[in-house]
Amino acid sequence: MEKTFVAIKPDGVQRGLIGKIISRFEKKGLKLVAMKFILVTNELAQKHYGEHKEKPFFKNLVEFITSGPVVAMVWEGKNAISTVRKMMGKTNPFDAEDGTIRGDYGIDIGRNVVHGSDGPQSAEKEINLFFESSEIVDWKQDIQNWIYE
Repeated sequence: MEKTFVAIKPDGVQRGLIGKIISRFEKKGLKLVAMKFILVTNELAQKHYGEHKEKPFFKNLVEFITSGPVVAMVWEGKNAISTVRKMMGKTNPFDAEDGTIRGDYGIDIGRNVVHGSDGPQSAEKEINLFFESSEIVDWKQDIQNWIYE
């Protein structure tokens, strides 16, 4: 099974959307294998957004992600990365379809509620940045037999 990293950003936390967002992933059949409620440090934010370091919006990304608590999670399932990306919707909430997390809850591109890994390499990098391997729980979810062939 594939793993992906998801973070509910400070705007999602402040707006009380944690439960609603987690519920969507659970209802889809994804399995939560790690979660923590944290304040992202400046150092962690700079590593997380490192590929954007030379872009004009880098400073704002770092300031925003460190501005309040974040819910960092690892979700597991068949095609977890693409499933989560589809569920989140386009980065700009204005362009995101209704029914997606960003389409339903996002208001501004700079306040788009969630982050999710965009591919296997970023998922591995982000999971390793936010979690120790001992924090990821390998457990049997009985409903998996009803979700996957």
